[in-house]
Amino acid sequence: MPKVSVIIPTYNRAKFLSLALASVLNQTFQDFEIIIVDDNSQDNTQEFVTDFDDKRIKYIRHETNKGVAASRNTGVISSDGEYIAFLDDDDEWLPHKLEVQVDLLEKSSSIIGAVYSGAFKVESSNGNVLAQHTPKKRGDVFNEMIVGNCAGPTSTLLLRRECFEKVGLFDVNIGFGEDYDMWLRISQGYHFDYIEEPLVRYSIQNNGLSNNYEIRLKGAEALLSKHEQLYETNRKNYSYRYFSIGVLYCYNGNIKRGREIFFKAVKLYPFEIRYYYNLCLSLLGVKAFKKFKEIRDKIPKMAACSCNMKL
Repeated sequence: MPKVSVIIPTYNRAKFLSLALASVLNQTFQDFEIIIVDDNSQDNTQEFVTDFDDKRIKYIRHETNKGVAASRNTGVISSDGEYIAFLDDDDEWLPHKLEVQVDLLEKSSSIIGAVYSGAFKVESSNGNVLAQHTPKKRGDVFNEMIVGNCAGPTSTLLLRRECFEKVGLFDVNIGFGEDYDMWLRISQGYHFDYIEEPLVRYSIQNNGLSNNYEIRLKGAEALLSKHEQLYETNRKNYSYRYFSIGVLYCYNGNIKRGREIFFKAVKLYPFEIRYYYNLCLSLLGVKAFKKFKEIRDKIPKMAACSCNMKL
């Protein structure tokens, strides 16, 4: 049985998959299996994977496109490792990523269910580093997770198999933010630890899910519906959840609905100036709203907002 199961969900990304796969094969820690879950790609992904002559690589293809949550679930169900790591098909691991994370988990109490790490955020088109994600929360992070995803990119995590045996699989009803939902559920029963050093290069795609406002909106609403009782325990955070959804409605073209959500956010927590700012912007229409938001996003943010969303 391998010590680590590396799960790589992929969909029409053969041109990126080579770097991701190579970054696993080049790890200083070699006791792993690689499970590539092809979510019904229409490019040459299958031919590309079969060209690799390594018995540790398992290739599984979905007959229909099911989404990233279902793909990760297929990988978890098909895995045999004591530990489970996820790697997005356009991300890369630095060579000693698994070695240091496995070593930390091996030396840790069983209450530590997950280890994450620092990461470089890179531009997919040229590989330039745009920012650096630095971990800050360890131990019992449940209260921090309620506020937002303090664990960072999925590709940074290494988890004990028992976490999934206890909390279940990824929620396929959440099309965006399913990873955050999983970490939140795991944090209710396990502690988190981290390696501060950047061990991952995670890529930003111009056509990725993060730029699809309709998918992000559905994900945000699904998360709010599922965890509303938890969010209600922190009124400021609860109001911010609604505010975030309001911004997504405006970006998606439904300015009237966005304005209604802003009013709800203000009613829940009337002490946040940006709620009023965005409410006023919504009165100018969709084009003006987006234009002013784009101008604002070019100004360095004074503080990071929760859930890693620029709103």
